[in-house]
Amino acid sequence: MRLSAFADVCLRTIMVLGAPSAGQLTSRQIAELINTPYNHVTKAVLELRTLGLIDVTRGRSGGASITAAGLNSSVGTLLRHLDWREDVVDCSPSTNAGACPLAAGCRLRQALRAAREAFYASLDELTVREVCTSPALQTLPFPSPRLPN
Repeated sequence: MRLSAFADVCLRTIMVLGAPSAGQLTSRQIAELINTPYNHVTKAVLELRTLGLIDVTRGRSGGASITAAGLNSSVGTLLRHLDWREDVVDCSPSTNAGACPLAAGCRLRQALRAAREAFYASLDELTVREVCTSPALQTLPFPSPRLPN
C-alpha cells in the first residue's frame, strides 16, 4: 500500500505541529522542517484546517498550531479523509493503456479495496498524539518562538 504524496505531506505536517515543543509554526517553517516545497505544505495546512485538526492565525505573528481534535484523531481515519483515490488500481479508459479488458468480471479491484480498508483499520487505534511522541520529533530544530511586539 502506498500513500498519496498529498497524504504524506499532511501526515508530516500534523506530526511536526503535534510535537510537544512545536508551538505555532508558519507554513515556511514547516516546509523547511519536513524538507517539502512550500506550496505543497500550504495545501496540506489548508486541508488540515478544513478538517478542524489545526488552527491557523493569519498575519505577521500568525502560523498554524494543532488542535485537541488533531492530537486525538485516529491516523486511520485521517488517511481515509486524505487519500481521495477511489481504487488502488486504475482500470478506467482514461489510462494510457485504455480500458482493462478484464474489468467486467474482475474481482481483484474489490479485493484491493478490502486490503486498503484493512490497512487503514490497522491504523485506527493509533492517534496523532501517539505518533508525535517519537524521540526523533524532539530533536527537530524548531525555530525560536516569536514574541509579540
